Amino acid sequence: QEGQPIYLAVKGVVFDVTSGKEFYGKGAPYNALAGKDSTRGVAKMSLDPADLTHDITGLTEEELKSLEDTFNNVYKAKYPIVGYTSRRILNEDGSPNLGFKPEDQPHFSITDEF
Repeated sequence: QEGQPIYLAVKGVVFDVTSGKEFYGKGAPYNALAGKDSTRGVAKMSLDPADLTHDITGLTEEELKSLEDTFNNVYKAKYPIVGYTSRRILNEDGSPNLGFKPEDQPHFSITDEF
C-alpha cells in the first residue's frame, strides 16, 4: 500500500527496502520478492513463484555463493534490518533457537527477549 514500508526477507533477515521503492514497490521489477522470505529466488535470481521461499534445498554451490554475495553486498550494505523471521529465531518446535545471532548492522538493536 502507498505510504507503507516495504519489507522483504533473505536468509531469515527482514530488511526495510522502502528506499528501493523503484525496485520493490508496486509494479516494480522485483516486487514479487517483497513481503516474504525470498531467499531461494535471490539465490537463483528468479522471480518464479515456486522460488519465492526460504527453502534452499538443492541449490548449487554457485547459487549459494550468489546468495551470500547478494545478501552481504546488496541487502546488508544498502537496507536497514528491521527484524527476523520466526524460522531464524525459533526452532521447529517453537523453542528459542539458542544459536540465533543477530546480523551485525549498526542501526539495528535487538531486545533481550530474543
